[in-house]
Amino acid sequence: MILVFGGAYQGKLAYAKGRFLNDVKIVNDFDKWILELVQTGQDVDEAVRGFIADNADAVVICNDISCGVVPADAVQRKWREAVGRAAGALAGASDEVVRLFCGIPTRIK
Repeated sequence: MILVFGGAYQGKLAYAKGRFLNDVKIVNDFDKWILELVQTGQDVDEAVRGFIADNADAVVICNDISCGVVPADAVQRKWREAVGRAAGALAGASDEVVRLFCGIPTRIK
């Protein structure tokens, strides 16, 4: 698995498509999937473990939502925390982790 993360609109999807073409499965908006899990009351940690097991060869793209003001809304705070835990699990399971900032990739693992 390869994790590509960074802020919104930093070029993560374009980077992944350009680097990997059609050679691998690209899973975009991982953070939005986590939001759906939180909103429906599902066990995020269990779902992420299943996702990792089922997508070992995928490139996973996740927005980094950890920066900025902590949301006042309880669901948004829970989502922010869940994305952080999930990204940590993905990074641990990934062979490579790339952070994109201003369209510039930096390999951190």
